[in-house]
Amino acid sequence: MTTPVPVAHVLAHGEPYATGFAHGAALKERLRAFLDDGVARLNHLLPTAVSVAGLSDTLAAYRAEITRATPRLADEIAGLAAGAGLSLDEATLLQLRREIMGYQRIPTRGDCTTYARPGELAQTVDLNGNLDDQITVLEVGGGDRRALVLSFAGLLGYLGVNSHGLAVGLNLVLGGVWGPGVPPYLAIRHLLDTATSVESALATLRTLPLASSRALVLADTTTTAWVEFIGDEHRVTTGPEAVHTNHFLAPDFTPRDELNVFARNSSLRRLEAAASGLRSLPAHAHPDEHFALLSQPPICVGDDGDIRRERTVCAVVLDAQHRALHLRPGDPRLSPTHSFAL
Repeated sequence: MTTPVPVAHVLAHGEPYATGFAHGAALKERLRAFLDDGVARLNHLLPTAVSVAGLSDTLAAYRAEITRATPRLADEIAGLAAGAGLSLDEATLLQLRREIMGYQRIPTRGDCTTYARPGELAQTVDLNGNLDDQITVLEVGGGDRRALVLSFAGLLGYLGVNSHGLAVGLNLVLGGVWGPGVPPYLAIRHLLDTATSVESALATLRTLPLASSRALVLADTTTTAWVEFIGDEHRVTTGPEAVHTNHFLAPDFTPRDELNVFARNSSLRRLEAAASGLRSLPAHAHPDEHFALLSQPPICVGDDGDIRRERTVCAVVLDAQHRALHLRPGDPRLSPTHSFAL
């Protein structure tokens, strides 16, 4: 029998500090244990061990950029630290794990397969570090600005849908120089907090000093788009559907792609499978129909037992029309669906 994968559901409404405090207090023991496990499992993944103290200057540099560009998220990180009994550096580290790993020190295979049509967005989440035990669904905000956010281990953002019917998913793409700025996970949370449509999300994204390269897939009830960014350069494609994996699709970004050849081959196969599968899905498909597609290899990446390798740790379907998030934690072929709605 498969052991159920735990999913925490945290309601954290109010001003940013109070939101962070509630989040941290709800997961206090889990976050402490995670940080004590090889410094948030980084030392299981990196070739050279790190420590919170040794990263203090790096964390401070990122925190300064986060505070300047997204001060409300900086306040929420401070609240997370207080609620969970963490230092500010520890709470900041939880937002920056992917940036600290970088891509020159980790031979990345790539992660995530994402597709969208107006009103619906679905994706796998492929990560290393065995993070399926850290899955949390956050319900944040208040009034007419609320969001359902998928989170891992204290992250304030990862992907999600908001009360205006904006859904945001993501893919790792590798290019450019990574350095102090707003991590894309926090940028996604900022979009969910502030944007009301794909168009307004794209405009907001261009104002942020982003720390690392990513591709975002966006959908509202009428529009879809993908946007790739390297530093402050953005490439956007809109259309009736959007499909993305882990290689750059913008022609002038393609020569700057740092994804290794094995990961690129996987990315190409998953892109083709997702595009083909999406064409076969009916309009406004039931979540189970999306999960059936997301559960198929090569889209679903199995566990080979190596904590250093990405695998599918969950699959998500975002319903922008009904402001709902449907989640299958762990291997989506083996787990039940958890549903949340605003």
